[in-house]
Amino acid sequence: MTPDERWLAELWPLVRALLPAGPGAVVEIGCGPLGGFVPMLRGAGYDAAGIDPRAPEGPSYQRIEFEACEPPEPAVAVVACTSLHHMADVGAVLDLANEALAAGGSIVVVEWARERFDEATARWCFDRLPPPTAERGWLGALGDEWRTSGQAWEAFCDDWARAEDMHTGVDIIRELDARFGRQLLAYGPYFFAELADVSQANEQAAIDAGEIQANRIIYAGRR
Repeated sequence: MTPDERWLAELWPLVRALLPAGPGAVVEIGCGPLGGFVPMLRGAGYDAAGIDPRAPEGPSYQRIEFEACEPPEPAVAVVACTSLHHMADVGAVLDLANEALAAGGSIVVVEWARERFDEATARWCFDRLPPPTAERGWLGALGDEWRTSGQAWEAFCDDWARAEDMHTGVDIIRELDARFGRQLLAYGPYFFAELADVSQANEQAAIDAGEIQANRIIYAGRR
C-alpha cells in the first residue's frame, strides 16, 4: 500500500462519519490520480463525482479544475481532502462549493495546518522516515532538501511554502467560516502515512505528550 492509499483508507472512516445520510450526490474537489474517496463514497451508496485535472478516467470523474467544471446537480455534500491549500484562490473555490450544495448541504474538509509544522515536529517526522531504499514521498524529499539547504528550519519551511504558494490552515479555516456554519473543527495526526511503522495512534500519542504539534485539520460545515 502506498502512502497515498494508506492515507485515504485511514481517513475514510473520519470523513464518512461527517457525511449526511445517503443516498445523494457528493462532489470531491481535488480527488487526485487515485480518485480520492470517490470509490468509497460510491460503495457507501452516494452518487459521487471527483473533479481534478489528474483524476482517473471514467464516468465518475471530470478531468478539469473545479473552477471550470460543469455545474453538478445540487449535492448533499462537498468533500475536499488536502486540496485547498494548493488552490490559487481558496475563497473563489469555496464560493463554487457553496453553490454546488443543496440547501442545508454539508462540506467536509481535511487539510494541513502547515503553520504548525515547527522544527520539533519536522525532526520527529524525519527521524521516522522509511529507509532511502523505500518510497520516501514528499516528506522524505523535503527532509533531504532541508539538510542540504543549510537554513534554519523556520526560514527553510517559510521559503518552501512561499515557493509552493501554500495557504495556511488558519487562512483556510477563515475562508470556510466566512461561508459555512461550522459544525466541527478538530486537529489530529497528519504525517503517519508517510512514516515507517508509525500509526495514527503513535502520532496522536506524540501530540498528547507535547512532543509534536497536531497538523491535520478536520472541518465540517453546513450551507
